[in-house]
Amino acid sequence: MKILVTGTAGFIGSHLVLPLLNRGDEVVGLDNINDYYDVTVKYGRLQRSGIDKGKIEYGKLVKSEKYPNYKFIKLNLEDKEALEKLFVDEKFDKVVNLAAQAGVRYSLTNPDAYIQSNIVGFLNLLECSRHNGIKYLAYASSSSVYGLNKDQPFSTSADVTHPMSLYAASKKSNELMAHTYSHLYDIPTTGLRFFTVYGPWGRPDMALFLFTKAILENRAIDVFNHGDMQRDFTYIDDITEGVIRVLDNPPSGVDEVDINPSNSTAPYKIYNIGNNNPVQLMDFIEAIEKKLGKKAKKNMLPLQAGDVPSTYADVSDLIEDLNYKPATPIQEGIDRFIDWYLDFFKVDL
Repeated sequence: MKILVTGTAGFIGSHLVLPLLNRGDEVVGLDNINDYYDVTVKYGRLQRSGIDKGKIEYGKLVKSEKYPNYKFIKLNLEDKEALEKLFVDEKFDKVVNLAAQAGVRYSLTNPDAYIQSNIVGFLNLLECSRHNGIKYLAYASSSSVYGLNKDQPFSTSADVTHPMSLYAASKKSNELMAHTYSHLYDIPTTGLRFFTVYGPWGRPDMALFLFTKAILENRAIDVFNHGDMQRDFTYIDDITEGVIRVLDNPPSGVDEVDINPSNSTAPYKIYNIGNNNPVQLMDFIEAIEKKLGKKAKKNMLPLQAGDVPSTYADVSDLIEDLNYKPATPIQEGIDRFIDWYLDFFKVDL
């Protein structure tokens, strides 16, 4: 099986390629390596899979020094001509799209980035898939699409027509665009609503990274909504296992009477991938403090625009269809992240 995985310098993408390669799939990774956050972490992730930073050039395929069945290309999804050439040359069987402009708060000040990467880039992927016989497209959506929805746990059959940020709106747009292509061109597509992913090699703009760094540097952490928040934190290995199970089980469509917002008569499906066990923010901070052996100084602040106070994933479809449920305990996941952080940044406790 030959698979294009976009976003492979990113958090989830860099983790996903390794089990795919280890089981024998042929993989081409793609990323534009933008500077939304520290590119040192991005190049470190690429190095794990044998991609030498010094050999990376825009538009050029680089062979892995560790995996003979892995190549990487630096490319923007918005570069339609170059993307079309890649599809024609490489003849992929399946595509996993994890590339996107991430971040709810960043979307408040840089909206153009989200339209270009998340809308224009995704359209280019859909068009390339349509014209090159792609058998299956799985793509990252987000728990942020639930927006103003107050009914928890969040179900994939729930209404998601009230997003609270442009980031969330762009992800819901991806789901709608994918359904159109599934319906018109019979391309199986599955959208994956990820819930607050964390773990080693995590994003530097996420709470766990920010909190760990600040506590180690004796700086105060920003605690929004005065700590009255909860998140369905989901460990990275649980996410990648979920993605692989989805990738191995393309949808085929349902009968007209069984249609709900998460499926269709077209080969289209939506899944939540979350821990199904929300954690209070203050308990999350306490778990970090326990591992570091150090108390955090806290700036208690109001809820930020575009943010939601709570997330909680209903994963019943994931269990029923794929016999899978994420289950890594929060303390275990945090401990693994901090062990990685201390090693990567050469920090002594």
